[in-house]
Amino acid sequence: IDQIAALVDGIRKNPNSRRHIINAWNVAYLPDEGKKPAQNAAEGKMALPPCHVMYQFYVANGKLSCMLTQRSGDCFLGVPYNAASVAFLTHMVAQQCGLEVGELVHSFGDLHLYSNHLEQARLQLTRAPRALPRLIIRRKPDSIFDYRFDDFDIQGYEPHPHIPAPIAV
Repeated sequence: IDQIAALVDGIRKNPNSRRHIINAWNVAYLPDEGKKPAQNAAEGKMALPPCHVMYQFYVANGKLSCMLTQRSGDCFLGVPYNAASVAFLTHMVAQQCGLEVGELVHSFGDLHLYSNHLEQARLQLTRAPRALPRLIIRRKPDSIFDYRFDDFDIQGYEPHPHIPAPIAV
C-alpha cells in the first residue's frame, strides 16, 4: 500500500475525514530485540523499529495540520531532523491538495537526551533563538513524488555554528 499516495488522494476527496494517517508500525516486520540490526535486516525484518510511528493529518478552515507521534526521540540529534522532515512533508501535501499549511504537533512516548550529549545540549541552551526561516516551494509538480531538490528554497535561515555530537543507536 502506498500510504503517501493514499493520503494525498484521501485529503483531496474527503478533507474532513479523521482518517488521514500514515502508520509506520508494521508488526510483521518488527525486529527481534535480541538480534543486531544487521542480522534483523538480513532476515527481512526492520533493522530498528520506527521512531516516527504515526502521522495524522487534519484539515480545518482550509489549512492542513499534522500531528507526528514519535515512539522514541533523541532530542539533541534526531528530533530537529524529525521536525524539519515532517514540516517539509506537510508543506508538500498541503500544496498538492490546494491547502494552506496549519500547525505541526509533535508528541513523544520516550523523549531522551543521551548522557554523551549533555555538554552539547548545555551549549545549545546558551544560544539565543533566531528568527524562523521561510520555506518557499518554487513549483507544484503533478505528483507528490515529482518534487526535486531545486523546488525548495529556504529563506532567512541563519543557523548557529554546528555542534558535533556522536550518534547513539
